[in-house]
Amino acid sequence: MTPLPSIALATQAARLSKSVPPPADPFRLRVADEVAAALSQGRPVVALESTLIAHGLPWPDNIELAQQVEATVRAGGAVPATVAMIAGELCVGLDLEQIESVARGHFVKVAAADLGPLVATGGNGATTVSATVYAAARAGISVFATGGIGGVHRGDAWDVSSDLTTLASEPVCVVSAGAKAILDLARTLEYLETLGVPVIGYGTDELPAFYSRRSGLRLPHRVDTKEQAAALLRAHFALHPHRGLLLCNPIPESSALDDGLIENAISSALHSAEAAHISGKGLTPFLLSAIAKETENRSILANRALVLANAQVAADVAFELAASQGPQADAT
Repeated sequence: MTPLPSIALATQAARLSKSVPPPADPFRLRVADEVAAALSQGRPVVALESTLIAHGLPWPDNIELAQQVEATVRAGGAVPATVAMIAGELCVGLDLEQIESVARGHFVKVAAADLGPLVATGGNGATTVSATVYAAARAGISVFATGGIGGVHRGDAWDVSSDLTTLASEPVCVVSAGAKAILDLARTLEYLETLGVPVIGYGTDELPAFYSRRSGLRLPHRVDTKEQAAALLRAHFALHPHRGLLLCNPIPESSALDDGLIENAISSALHSAEAAHISGKGLTPFLLSAIAKETENRSILANRALVLANAQVAADVAFELAASQGPQADAT
């Protein structure tokens, strides 16, 4: 019996598919040897973003802070893994030469949604929270330290950062001083609740306001020690293996800015952004730069202090988490 044409064509296509190799996977995740070794041995690793290096501070302050953050993570017994897109490869763990290239070079700001285009074009990018969370999850890193996450912007434009949705879909604990103070913190907290992302206070009952320790927004959950935090992470990831959480560490008291000072600076920066028609990805860098000018760079000093404090907490929690999951070697 002669097979029907459709069946014959399907059979021929199946035979051809067996003889033709599948297309190469264009995605390349390059994990540094030190990071890969630590992960394979069950030792603690802390992911770090690169947008702060490329867009947060001028040279040479940016590379100095990058080195200080990595040193803080190492002092806590963990291995730092700074993330960036370099020549189309998503790199997890950078050496000093690569960090310097991010600090000196023209690295675009990259969210998770931008990774595909940069892989395809072989571009360079500094990873935001969402892109770093994505990379950390692919590499098997459970803890990530940053300054503050993105969220729901003030006003009625519904400018919402993809940091929030990425947190809801990737199993990574982000340690931050809450969300950036330029945002609508109440709506950001509400949106995280809607997404099912737990927001945990570390030594606090309320959401930190980035530059200041208090926002007046109560949090439903609190831990006070690294041991408690590690236990919470274990329980969360066991119940929600594909969802992250936010661990909020307030800025150190000695570095916190006056609430009135920072709110006036934010209001002025928002007015300037509106007058200049700044929106989208350029809005946050513009606002942070304007706030630094309004506060005579006190906001930059506060930002540095909170980033280092978050790196220390992240290293402590990552160390406890790794210790509870089995034997480990010295990471320093």
